Amino acid sequence: MNINATLFAQAIVFAILVWFTMKFVWPPIAKALDERALKISEGLAASEKAKTELAVANKRVEEELSKSRNESATRLADAERRAQTVIEEAKARATEEASKIVAAARQEADQQVIKARETLREQVAALAVKGAEQILKREINAGVHAELLGRLKTEL
Repeated sequence: MNINATLFAQAIVFAILVWFTMKFVWPPIAKALDERALKISEGLAASEKAKTELAVANKRVEEELSKSRNESATRLADAERRAQTVIEEAKARATEEASKIVAAARQEADQQVIKARETLREQVAALAVKGAEQILKREINAGVHAELLGRLKTEL
């Protein structure tokens, strides 16, 4: 065989192989590569979208946390204010009640003092009457009278 004929035959076989490959083998491979590239680009787009959504969600979560912290701080401050108000009211009521008790005790003490004075007056009056009786029973004498008045003073 001649080398030129062999080369010519090989070139024809190669051309048929290239035509067969281009016609039947290459389109499915190109289609598969295109589909793969499309899936990869879709995956990257979905990844970017997920990153943006994650950033938005994180921002929203931070805003909600900040809002919750502010709200809880506000509620805590309100609770403290209410507690102070309740304490102040309780102190005011206690002071008022103490004033009432002190006033009642003073009034009762005043009444007891008045009662004791009345009792003392009654006793003094009884002693004066008793002293007068004794003076009138005895004769009228200045020395005796002074002695009786001295005893009356000691009894008072």
